[in-house]
Amino acid sequence: NGRFGVSPAEASWMDPQQRLLLENGYAALHDAGRDRASVLAHDVAVVVGSLSGEFASMIMQGPASGLPVYAVSGNSNSVSSGRLSFVLGLQGACYNTDTACSTALVATHAALQMVRNVECEDALALAVNLMLLPLGHAVIASAGMTSVDGRCKFLDSRANGYVRSEGVGAA
Repeated sequence: NGRFGVSPAEASWMDPQQRLLLENGYAALHDAGRDRASVLAHDVAVVVGSLSGEFASMIMQGPASGLPVYAVSGNSNSVSSGRLSFVLGLQGACYNTDTACSTALVATHAALQMVRNVECEDALALAVNLMLLPLGHAVIASAGMTSVDGRCKFLDSRANGYVRSEGVGAA
């Protein structure tokens, strides 16, 4: 078995976003001073914010008969929160959300609300977005939706479009 119990065959078909979630979810728990025994003994929820993966578009070009099952499980946003829960041994609720630009904020808010509403003892909130193909940016730019100077000016009268970005975070 490979890292996090993911075989090399499965890892080769897995969206890099899922890999980043596994690494950063583990790191967030470790940085919070939580070890495996402490999370196994508590109800820890997982909320993942992730946008549609472009990796799937890249690998799904061939005939369906040539694709392993890993191409589906490794590229489905709905699988990533459950995979993270399973790999880390977490017992709480887990789900994914995609609300476009607000995905990370919504995932963090949902995790916080679950703890406040005593739906779980603790929660892990994560968000990830990778832009692997130029087409999405080209279409949005041609529609005049991106900032012409490449700067985000949220709620500012000088705002002139939005800035696309990628990253991963966990708390």
